[in-house]
Amino acid sequence: MERAESMSVIKVAAAVLNQTPLDWHRNLENILNAIDEARTHSATLLCLPELCITGYGCEDAFLASGVRATAADILKQIIEHSYGIATTVGLPIEHEGRLYNGAAMIANGELLGIVAKQHLANDGLHYEPRWFTAWPAGQRSEVNIAGKTVPFGDLVFEIDGVRIGFEICEDAWVEDRPCTRLAERGVQIILNPSASHFAFGKHLVRQNLVLDAVRQHQVAYLYANLLGNEAGRAVYDGDSMIASGDGFNAIGSRFSYENVLVTTAQIEVNDSPQSANDEAVVESSFSLNRSSEQSATAYEMAEGWESSEFIKEEEFARAVALSLFDYMRKSRSRGFVISLSGGADSAAVTCLASLAFHFALQSENAEGAVGKLSYISPHIAAKSHEQICNELITCVYQGTRNSSDTTRLAAEAVADDCHASFHSIDVDQLVEDYTSTAGKVIGRELNWESDDLALQNIQARVRAPSVWMVANVKGALLLATSNRSEAAVGYTTMDGDTCGGIAPIAGIDKAFLRNWLHWMQITGPEGFGALPGLAKVNTQQPTAELRPQSEGQTDESDLMPYEVLDAIERLAIRDKLMPAEILTRMSLDPDVNRHSADPSQHADWIKRFFTLWSRNQWKRERFAPSFHVDDENLDPKTWCRFPILSGGFQKELDEL
Repeated sequence: MERAESMSVIKVAAAVLNQTPLDWHRNLENILNAIDEARTHSATLLCLPELCITGYGCEDAFLASGVRATAADILKQIIEHSYGIATTVGLPIEHEGRLYNGAAMIANGELLGIVAKQHLANDGLHYEPRWFTAWPAGQRSEVNIAGKTVPFGDLVFEIDGVRIGFEICEDAWVEDRPCTRLAERGVQIILNPSASHFAFGKHLVRQNLVLDAVRQHQVAYLYANLLGNEAGRAVYDGDSMIASGDGFNAIGSRFSYENVLVTTAQIEVNDSPQSANDEAVVESSFSLNRSSEQSATAYEMAEGWESSEFIKEEEFARAVALSLFDYMRKSRSRGFVISLSGGADSAAVTCLASLAFHFALQSENAEGAVGKLSYISPHIAAKSHEQICNELITCVYQGTRNSSDTTRLAAEAVADDCHASFHSIDVDQLVEDYTSTAGKVIGRELNWESDDLALQNIQARVRAPSVWMVANVKGALLLATSNRSEAAVGYTTMDGDTCGGIAPIAGIDKAFLRNWLHWMQITGPEGFGALPGLAKVNTQQPTAELRPQSEGQTDESDLMPYEVLDAIERLAIRDKLMPAEILTRMSLDPDVNRHSADPSQHADWIKRFFTLWSRNQWKRERFAPSFHVDDENLDPKTWCRFPILSGGFQKELDEL
């Protein structure tokens, strides 16, 4: 691309914020700190995330008039603080009886106007049309807010002769994105305030969206996302990007434990004459300190951007660890309690809890990151990773006569590697007491021949009261240990391994978890290292250990190979295929055929999956909230809705 003859250099900033819905004081503090830091770095234009005043995840609280009134009051305070800089902040705006997702443009203590989002996210985690109305492209109105009537709608701002436009999060993801029309209106800089949830591989997609706009329309682009576990389920990786010319000027670090992280860069903007007069352009004479001197650091990120800084295993570790850390501190919990069985799932949860504190201590501002836990102890920032984990992660192994030394020793090894406190208790007498009591009610002794499922379930369920009590006494958060593969077929005991306040791995499949644990054993995240004690977990076949040991129970013998289960789930739930269609696809899947190439075996697996899937929707409805890391989620509250009662695909299964 040829460079324009006349260019100006402007110092700009994109700031990511760790906000919390309706936490007015903290959200305002983060916004003001971001403005101060950007100003300290001599930036004159700042992009902040979407709906950062209220928080993005307010849900039906957006409909409360008091929330909107408080947001307007907060906006006034931000305006008063914005001397010497132009910035944008997001908040809900009511206009003519409808609610809009707005981005307010402020310059040097003056509210210039508010842009309304044109495309609303309405899939998976997002349900924006429940609260907001999409603003029509090309329309402009006025709104009274913060004691002033200002332009509202599809606006372009001209500050110091530089035209600035907006794509608000989802606006950039649609085919007919606003950037094309903005470029036609002479816009030189596009701001993208976002609340884009984390999912595997999404970072690279966002980068492509930014570069497509920059390269196709010769504009500069500022992107600012949210950071951390904002409202419970979604985690935001804190993506921030600044691009101009033919590539990136700066890309911020992700998964930070900071409340505010500001990325700055000098960008070049085209000084060529603007397009014809546009009555929707809002002008301001505030100086952006434009310079004719080219930045020495411009385009330093242009090469090598295509590769994400983290592989999938490390992305998973960092995303869930940050989610756990934020969930704990925002709920004012005093650590984690885990029923550690010695199997893969509870081992993974324990590792992730340990990583939460490790990454906090390894952050650039470790004292500030760990200092967020000062409500637990005023001296916690001075403690080591080992000391913090030992104090705040409690693991309890609860054995019965069907438990083995193998799993007990594995649980102890994992707890030791993760520096967690470890306790082993025997709950066999409790199992016997409940079994005897049930036998008296039904008038006979229970036995494995006729009462297999009940005798398995009571062992899992009897473990819940004691571990709940430990969590209650400690004021800690009990972590459930069920994964997505088990959720799909209901291979989990309600009020047993599902008990907990949060289910950190319920959004990830068992096959990935097993691979991740091998990676943790051999390699581990950067700066953390390997956990050799996981070898005692990884050498086992996954087993619930609920039947007598003589039966050699394993999860895959009860169900099917996990790779097969996950393949069927993707075809059935993600791709919405019927059983016969899945049978055809499975014959072509090498991962499935590695376990069996027999079509009749495939048909049996498919029948088992659909039968168990349909029968166990009620369990998925009762799962504790889970963290969203993969855009193939089974959470019925945010991603995958299915009736609790159904015909169970009986016709389709009979036709197999």
